[in-house]
Amino acid sequence: MMVAAAGCRDDELVIPTEYEVLPIAIDASATPAVMYLLNEGNMGSNKSTIDMVDFRTAMYYRNMYAERNPTVVKELGDVGNDIQVYGSRLYAVINCSHKVEVMDATTLERIGQVDIPNCRYIRFWGGEAYVSSYVGPVEIDPTAPLGAVYRVDTATLAIKDQVTVGYQPEEMEIVDGKMYVANSGGYRVPNYDNRVSVVSLEDFTLQEQIPVAINLHHIRQDHQGKLWVTSRGDYYDEPSRMVVMEPRGGRMVVTDTLEIPCSDLAIRGDSLYFLSSAFDYNTGQTRVTYGIVNTVTKRQVSTNFITDGTEKEITAPYGIAINPTSGDIYVTDAKNYVSSGMLHCYSPQGVRRWSVRTGDVPGHFCFR
Repeated sequence: MMVAAAGCRDDELVIPTEYEVLPIAIDASATPAVMYLLNEGNMGSNKSTIDMVDFRTAMYYRNMYAERNPTVVKELGDVGNDIQVYGSRLYAVINCSHKVEVMDATTLERIGQVDIPNCRYIRFWGGEAYVSSYVGPVEIDPTAPLGAVYRVDTATLAIKDQVTVGYQPEEMEIVDGKMYVANSGGYRVPNYDNRVSVVSLEDFTLQEQIPVAINLHHIRQDHQGKLWVTSRGDYYDEPSRMVVMEPRGGRMVVTDTLEIPCSDLAIRGDSLYFLSSAFDYNTGQTRVTYGIVNTVTKRQVSTNFITDGTEKEITAPYGIAINPTSGDIYVTDAKNYVSSGMLHCYSPQGVRRWSVRTGDVPGHFCFR
């Protein structure tokens, strides 16, 4: 069943939120209560949207922001790149609109925005938000400047400081008062960056730059304290891979490199679930893989976490998340990258439970 609710904006049609019943049990005490999905939207189209799975009512909400904020011009904006909940607020990083949109985490009503150029990812620590930024314009440029991380007061949404890191910084992870930043250098192709920047959060200064691998993207900590860093490679001769960093003598060092391609990952317990959609310019082909790595042994233990064969129905796997309570696995399909995608839910055993249509280019998750 699908129901559309009406909305209005002066001289402009507001696309209403769509409501769809999911084939799951209603659980008034489900934890987490909801999962948000940020759809990137095609660059230049201002079509970034937010969908929501409500586990307590078994409902899927498609495109919530526009209806909840009918007076906001251009709606959520251009290219959503990250979404996180902190306290009572929901933060969406909108890359090409150069802003972090701040909303009430329950109603999605707009609270304000933080203007940050070419922003990428957001993390939180001690009442402050940290946002990675390419700093320069959105364009390939061999002279593109060093990137930065901005520090934002979450109470006032004021930018308090910034620190220069590597070229085109992506994801960050915060461990024991230090922030580890994966730098890509993607705008400076073929001269990619290969470093993880280490920033002291106490005085917000750059402490060191650790060589890891070229064109870095994701960085996540497992519960043993190791950092898992992904490299996109150069799409020609250097393949995508995973790199493990571990604490040694008070600092993080590279201990292992796994020749496993990775576009996105999610860690639960001792299992790292990954998917890859690796393009190779030499062949013009995209190689799709799914798997599980044991974070203790650092060995791949599964070559496909989807066990019922339904991965054949996925065109372009893009994002992954794991329900922290049920262990259900969520995988998005970006399809053709210009129109509606799909969200698939799999059991911990890899059997598909349900699928639902999403916004354009679904890619980023968070739970509340």
